Amino acid sequence: MSSPVHSMGPSESLRDAGRVLLDNDIGSVVVIDDGDLVGILTATDFVRVVADGEAEGMDISSAMSREVVTTTANKSVATAVDLMVETAHCHLPVVDGGDVIGMVTTTDLAAYVSTAVEPTPPQ
Repeated sequence: MSSPVHSMGPSESLRDAGRVLLDNDIGSVVVIDDGDLVGILTATDFVRVVADGEAEGMDISSAMSREVVTTTANKSVATAVDLMVETAHCHLPVVDGGDVIGMVTTTDLAAYVSTAVEPTPPQ
C-alpha cells in the first residue's frame, strides 16, 4: 500500500491534476468533495480526455471515474488482488471509516510478489 494518497477536489483543473501526477510520479489521485470520496482520476482517464481533444479548460469532475472500487486495510493482499483483477483496476484506494488512508497499485503488488515469492530459475 502506498501512502500518503494525493487528493484533489472535483472542481480543480485537469492541468493541475496532470501536474500533480507528474510531480509526484504517481498514476492516480483520489477526488474528495466535502470529505467524501467521489471519484478517482487515473493517468488512463487523463490520457483519454487529452486524446479526445477535450482537456483544455476541463475540470477533474469531467474526466474522473465516479464508481470507485475500494478496499479496507484489514483485507488480505489476495483479496485486493482478486478485486483488482475482477474489476480491471490498477489503483485500489484503501479506506478506513470513510477516509482514504492508502492506495494499492499494480506497482505495489509487483514489489510485494518480488519479495514474497522465490524467483524460479530459468529451465
